[in-house]
Amino acid sequence: MIHLENINKTYYGAQPLHVLKGINLDIQEGEFVSIMGASGSGKSTLLNILGILDNYDSGLYELAGVRIWDLSERKAAEYRNHMIGFIFQSFNLISFKNAVENVELPLFYQGVSRRKRHALALDYLERLGLLDWAEHYPNELSGGQRQRVAIARALITQPKIILADEPTGALDSKTSVEVMQLLKQLNCDEHITEIIVTHDPTVAEQTNRIIRIKDGVIENS
Repeated sequence: MIHLENINKTYYGAQPLHVLKGINLDIQEGEFVSIMGASGSGKSTLLNILGILDNYDSGLYELAGVRIWDLSERKAAEYRNHMIGFIFQSFNLISFKNAVENVELPLFYQGVSRRKRHALALDYLERLGLLDWAEHYPNELSGGQRQRVAIARALITQPKIILADEPTGALDSKTSVEVMQLLKQLNCDEHITEIIVTHDPTVAEQTNRIIRIKDGVIENS
């Protein structure tokens, strides 16, 4: 599903910062893995490259057999919309849209009709136990409910891959366990490839493989 070969990334400012230093990595379809490392280790940069949110300087990135390199924004958005679902630490819900409207949003960008996307969004909210909260706004939801809305939004396009950046970082320990159990169940039931970026060992231990990154180099995978 994912093949990285000698990936390098440098950010240029007053002093160049070589963030990724020859990353080699393979992730198979249906795997449930975590990328673990300290702040500044390069894990978020790696996730941004995997999610086609950032380009790399050199190397090879293949996603489902297709080389991802220097894509136009339109082409990159097309891949993201159809292949990848994103889950963020800060939920990234739109405050002036209710839960069902937030979940619908990716389908709006795919040109799906209003009636169909609304029905699908309600279906995903029901699957995640949030149907009764469909008309509520983010500020009326708990942290765990907001993250479940975000997960529903990530799933509605039926992506091949879920990329989660510190998905439990803003949650208390009990809710963190519930969210990780939900992600694990989705992996088992739907066989979605899931990649969780975290600095929390208790989160990483719930995945099937831990990829450790330090100073831009993968120590073990």
